[in-house]
Amino acid sequence: MSREAERPNLYATKVKRPERQVSLYSLSKRTLDILLSAIVILLLSPLLLPIMLGLKLTGEGYIFYSQKRIGLRNRYFRMIKFATMLKDSPNLGTGLITLRNDPRMTPMGKFLRMTKINEIPQVFNVLLGDMSMVGPRPLVDKSFKAYPRNIQYHVYNCKPGITGIGSIVFRDEEELMTMTSIPPHEFYERIIAPYKGELELWYQKHQSFWVDLKILFLTLWVVVFPKSQLMYKVFRGLPKRKIEV
Repeated sequence: MSREAERPNLYATKVKRPERQVSLYSLSKRTLDILLSAIVILLLSPLLLPIMLGLKLTGEGYIFYSQKRIGLRNRYFRMIKFATMLKDSPNLGTGLITLRNDPRMTPMGKFLRMTKINEIPQVFNVLLGDMSMVGPRPLVDKSFKAYPRNIQYHVYNCKPGITGIGSIVFRDEEELMTMTSIPPHEFYERIIAPYKGELELWYQKHQSFWVDLKILFLTLWVVVFPKSQLMYKVFRGLPKRKIEV
């Protein structure tokens, strides 16, 4: 029996929508994904080419970073980003956890991560259908297992996204991991992962074309205003963040 067949879909039983409503939303979401990713590629091509050249000439000389991530229905796919870390970074320092001003970053890495430009190549994952513009962030196995079991079952009932409500609320995750007095891995597993999972289940319960548009707007907003709490005004019922370092 396959992993998907064995997996109970308890969360899905809590969110029942008319079949026509679901199909219209799925169609509109996929259409938006294709249009936005194509527009991003066309508009940002003049920016992407110099970045690719800069990455080739600095650091370790590699441009893209490909990694196995967990996607829809907990199936694996290869996600691509601009390279921002040393190739052997998973075996150095804090491993899969990245801290603010992490010494494993390449010369251009800090800028690319701070501006989220390193995420742009994922538009090709969107075009291929492995990802959406909006959804839970695709994780590696170790980070995924930090989720409570019920969240593991349901978090990827929808496609992972380039951005999502968890990404907006935890836009300062690297800073939190740096400032905490708790060991970074323990801080992530005990404090960040359970709440981030709660946010992603909130998204699945409320997802709609309009919610996706709001999340896309908020993603750009918090890049410009990283300390903003606007998401709690836009989404009144959003679970509040109660995290101390």
